[in-house]
Amino acid sequence: MAEISDAKSRANKKWDDNNKARKQYINKRSVARNFIKQLATDDDLAELLGLISDRHKSLKQNNK
Repeated sequence: MAEISDAKSRANKKWDDNNKARKQYINKRSVARNFIKQLATDDDLAELLGLISDRHKSLKQNNK
């Protein structure tokens, strides 16, 4: 893997520091997707489908 220049490292750190909430969101989304794609069992997926359905309903109610 190629090394990252000092300037790029500083720029990445600056972005990370200024966008902590966005970085956390992206990280959690990635973890969730990887869990679903690689590790989830049938039982896990069934539970997640229920949670997703509940979340959809909640979002629809809040957007009215």
